[in-house]
Amino acid sequence: MKITDWAVEDRPRERLWHKGPSSLSDAELLAILIGSGTRNHSALDLARELLAMAGNSLGELGKLSAGEIRKIKGMGEAKAVIISAALELGRRRKMAEASENPQIRSSTDVFNIISPLMEDLPHEEFWILFLNRSNRVTGRMKISQGGISGTVTDVRIIMKKAIETLASGLVICHNHPSGNNTPSDSDIRITQKIKEAGTLMDIQLLDHLIIAGRDYYSFADNGAL
Repeated sequence: MKITDWAVEDRPRERLWHKGPSSLSDAELLAILIGSGTRNHSALDLARELLAMAGNSLGELGKLSAGEIRKIKGMGEAKAVIISAALELGRRRKMAEASENPQIRSSTDVFNIISPLMEDLPHEEFWILFLNRSNRVTGRMKISQGGISGTVTDVRIIMKKAIETLASGLVICHNHPSGNNTPSDSDIRITQKIKEAGTLMDIQLLDHLIIAGRDYYSFADNGAL
């Protein structure tokens, strides 16, 4: 049955208008973005198939590219782009909710700031947070980007940027797309190198977070700094 054949009060758009978006299921919200279905499948059918592709997880859905979304028969480029744009807006909203100069008091504070940038990535990225003497974030920067299994990080670039921004402290972060937050030998080595370089320049390395989806590993919390 097409959505247009449903009772008016049961249609996703009408329900959202009268009862608000919280009254709709994930599939119904996606169906609104999809807009229209095919001859044999409604927009809601396509939404359910898309969720099934992501294991019925919005977190996994956020990791899908527009190209992967388009693989579902009946989606098309326009629908895939709309969904991809909506997911990106969700990520950007999370970033905007963070204050301009948040203060770092714990690894959780770091995770809340950096996770929207990294938790859905299919590749590794290495980011740095610059802190002042009050441990407030004065800036953030992506230092490098790699493949699925790693990224190359240059300690000299990190120290150069830290000096340019007059940073008193640093927090470094990178992600493991595999979902395994256990630090590798190379993770441990680069952490030690950055700590030693910072000590020479009176710039303290406060923590190194490995982001693995909604989980993370903190070097500071685990006594590894």
